[in-house]
Amino acid sequence: MGKIIAVVNQKGGVGKTTTAVNLTAALHELGLKVLLCDFDPQANATSGLGVDKRKIKYSIYDVTINNIPLEQAVVHTKHGDVLPSAADLAGATVELINAEHRERQLEKALYRAKSQYDVIFIDCPPSLELLTLNGLCAADSILIPVQCEYYALEGLSDLMNTLRMVKRKLNPRLEIFGVALTMFDGRTNFSTQVAQEVRRHFPGKVFATVIPRNIRLAEAPSHGLPVTAYDKYSRGAKAYKAMAEEIKDKL
Repeated sequence: MGKIIAVVNQKGGVGKTTTAVNLTAALHELGLKVLLCDFDPQANATSGLGVDKRKIKYSIYDVTINNIPLEQAVVHTKHGDVLPSAADLAGATVELINAEHRERQLEKALYRAKSQYDVIFIDCPPSLELLTLNGLCAADSILIPVQCEYYALEGLSDLMNTLRMVKRKLNPRLEIFGVALTMFDGRTNFSTQVAQEVRRHFPGKVFATVIPRNIRLAEAPSHGLPVTAYDKYSRGAKAYKAMAEEIKDKL
């Protein structure tokens, strides 16, 4: 059985989708069978792996709301498989409110796929609402991207409180798989201080690899490519490849 990892942080702009996309591609390159489930209505992870959300027949919305078989919605790319998102997912929260077991619709959708993949990443929305709750209930563990900036730890206490609640009431198997330090600027003492503080808060959980600030990482999504395909020699590509090696070892 594969491992389902929710990539989650309710704070926007921390490199959450960038991390989900590039780890999917890097682990695929290492020979693992990987599925990226884009559970964010913005669908940035979908386009980040080169899938045109305007041309897909079915999305994760159809799988969770309309009971379309997951296999019909999955898009196969040369960088890994994608369960795409689309704008209509934004309305799913309203439609799920009165559903029975509303927080478990994604878990139900991904259940069969678990045996077909080594890793399933869920790119969650940057908020702690019903879609993210579905991601947390479907996952075995979570990966938390934390940017090496001033507000890095702001809001993490809310996330930890939510995790404890989900673990206690809904998903007792949920654990922290790892914490990824992103947007690291080695030229500043401040990035180093933030990294040290995060490691103090999450002892033994922070990946040894840190993701640097890198222009190639910022450019790659506009070309519909992971950075490992856009510029495999860039610092960003090398960092995500190294982090993928760490994840493969942990798996």
